This record gives sequence, structure tokens and C-alpha cells, in this order.
Amino acid sequence: MVPARKVPVLAEADVLVCGGGTAGISAACCAARHGAKVILLERWPSLGGMATNALVNIWHTSDRVKQVIFGFVQEAIDRGGSFVRRNAKYPTTYETHDFDCEGMKVVFDRMLRDSGVRVFCDLKAVESIIEGNRTRGVLVDTKTGRKAVLGRIVIDATGDGDVAVNAGLPYDFGRPGDGRVQGMTMMFELRGAVPTGGDKAAREQAQRVLQTMRDLRDQGRFPQFNDRHAQHYLANGTNGLYNLCPASGDPLNEEELARLSADARAHVYAYLDLWRKELPAFAGAEIVQMGHGIGIRESRRVRGMKTLDAQMVITAAKQPDAIGHGFWMIDIHDPTGTGYTTHSDQKPGMWLKPGESYHIPLGICLNGQIRNLAVVGRCVSATHEGMASCRLQSHCMVMGQGVGTCAAMALDAGVDMAQIDVARLQSVLRKDGVYLEDAPKPSTG
Repeated sequence: MVPARKVPVLAEADVLVCGGGTAGISAACCAARHGAKVILLERWPSLGGMATNALVNIWHTSDRVKQVIFGFVQEAIDRGGSFVRRNAKYPTTYETHDFDCEGMKVVFDRMLRDSGVRVFCDLKAVESIIEGNRTRGVLVDTKTGRKAVLGRIVIDATGDGDVAVNAGLPYDFGRPGDGRVQGMTMMFELRGAVPTGGDKAAREQAQRVLQTMRDLRDQGRFPQFNDRHAQHYLANGTNGLYNLCPASGDPLNEEELARLSADARAHVYAYLDLWRKELPAFAGAEIVQMGHGIGIRESRRVRGMKTLDAQMVITAAKQPDAIGHGFWMIDIHDPTGTGYTTHSDQKPGMWLKPGESYHIPLGICLNGQIRNLAVVGRCVSATHEGMASCRLQSHCMVMGQGVGTCAAMALDAGVDMAQIDVARLQSVLRKDGVYLEDAPKPSTG
């Protein structure tokens, strides 16, 4: 955090969004559509964050009975056209859509351009500019030197809460006890496998190879892997994206993250080398691509006016300041990197009942210290368990739409985001296609 000083101003807007993942894209587009001049900064050369660059190509929109996430998410699905596919089990499964990662980069570019958002890629916010108890924007390092990008409201969609924490906001990191965050995954795409349909012979072969993998892993001679996913992929001769390769460490330590990513890429080839030797269906298989970045599920959680916790998730709690619905289970990927997940073992007490959803409250995105700074995405205020649910892209896009709309309305009304008329915000969100039901009336006490 630095006080304002004389540096050239690169650009200035009403709303500055830092981070061009799905949360930041939705916040930027929705703020612009409600009359704000918006700038979006993205550290990578292309937009989409984990969705496109880390190959995390699944969206969840259903509570297993009906679709409850619409709004900007549905628009992305519709605009995606042939790049987006709906699950045949829709709407009885959470995972309702998958998409082509490269194609969605183009779609996101068009959505931002059509909304009138100014986009700067290859620019990372390096310092927050603070005047008193308000932010003025951020400093960025360009090819022609350090410059300022200014905004009347700043939305931190960096995933790691870089802007908010640099501005001095408190945060939490990791689970109680050892401070470890959820495990990461290196996604990869495979082609050239021969689909088997999971027939009896294929299942038996897959089981033998899986046991070999387990034995070698337990001897320290083979990398860790997600056991349940491996069983499915190997039995079916699956082509496409694999969610299989875990990693564990500190996503805020650049050197460690580089090592983890390098190790994970080597692990992917260790899997394939064994499969080629032991499984006829994989004899001609090859790696098409791996994630540009490793898939990070959790890092800093910036403390807000509210905190989403496990009880709020599991009891399908409803909130007066709701900006949309969430429904995903408490899906914890082992922070020690074994590949184990609470999703895989269907652990009781981690799932909502079919047809139930909780409210995503505006308060987890706002804070009481720097009133013109909000956070969206996986850096919002949540416990370790709460983050394990709300970190999904579709949920983060709900946050982005709610906060982006709130920012534009607050500027128009001349108030801070926390002072916005919540009922009016909810009315606008509904008009914009957001599914928002059963919100209690705010307390007047």
C-alpha cells in the first residue's frame, strides 16, 4: 500500500476491475451495462482465468432439480454457441455445462467489447493507491515504466486478493490447525485413446492398472492422483480433459508455485507412460495440452462484512442482501496433495439436498474499512469450508454480476456500495435475468 505519488496515469474510469477471470469479466460487463465507464486489467495475455487458461471447463447451474443460476452465466452459455455443451443429465446434476476453453476466450473478448469495457492484458496490479480510507486505483508496471490506473470504485477479482490485501485489508489463509489451503490440480487434455464404453474387460484392465498405480504410489515410486477419477478415465478410454493430477503448496509463493507446476507437468507424463504400456486403449494416446497455469482453488480470503461458512451452505441459508444462489457441496481437495476429495467419497454432511440452494450475500464481497473497494471470486470472505463451495466459476460469476451492478448503481446514487438500496439492487438483478428467490426482508432493528 502506498500513498498517491506522481506517476503517469495510464487510464481512468468509474470502475476499475483487477482480474480478468470469470468473476472479473462478469463484474466489468455488468457495471458497464449499467452506465459506468469500466477498465479491466488482466495479468495474462488472454481472458478467462482458471476457466480458459487452466482448462477448468465446467459450469454448474442446477440444484439437481432445477436451474437456479441464470443472469450473466446464462448469457455466457448462450453467447458461447457451439463452444458450450449442455450435460445430457441436465438439470439433475450440478455440472450442467462444459465448454471449449479456446473458444470461450473469443466469446469473453466479444462480451467485454460489446459492453464497452476497456481491456488491458499483460498488466498486473502491483500496488494499491490509498488516500485516507479510500482507494484511488492501482499502480501497474508497463513496458514503458510504472503507471497508475485510477477508478472511483475498485473491484478485486485477482483470485488471491492481491489488491485488497495490498490496500491493508485483513484476510485469512488456509484451514484451521495447519494453515494449508485446498489442493491444486494440473488439468490436461488427452487424445488418441480408444473409447471402450466401460465394458467388462476394460473395467477389469483398468482395475489392475489402477492397483499398480496405487502400489507404486504407496512405495513412493509414482505420483499422487485422484483415485476415483482415474478409475473412470481408465475404464472408458476417455479422450478430453482430465481432472486427475494434484499438487499441494502455497499459491502465494512464486518459486514454490513454479516448482509445483513443473512437477505436475512431469507427473502427467508419468501417468501416460504407464497407461501406454499397460492399457491397450491408451497405446496411442498423447497429451494435447496442459493448463497454462495450475488450477488454484484457494488462497487469501479477504475478511468482509459477512463470512460464508459451512453452516450457511449446508442449511441453505437465505440472506437479506442476497445477490444470487449457490448450491455446490463443501468440496475440499486434500490440502496435503493426495488427490483425495470430499466429493469423491460422498461424505455425509457436505451436500445440500436436491432442490436446495443457499444465498450468496453481497456482504462477503464488501468490507467496512475501504468502502469503495470490493472483492469477487475466490478471495471473498468465507471460511475454509465455505470457500470450498462458493469457489465455483458459476458462483463467482454471480458475485461478479451482483457487485458490478451494485458498483454502477452506487456511483449513480452517490453512495458507497454498502449503502445501496438492497431491494432495488435485487430488483435490477432480477430484471437482468438473475434467479433470486426467498430473500428475507432486511432487519429494521
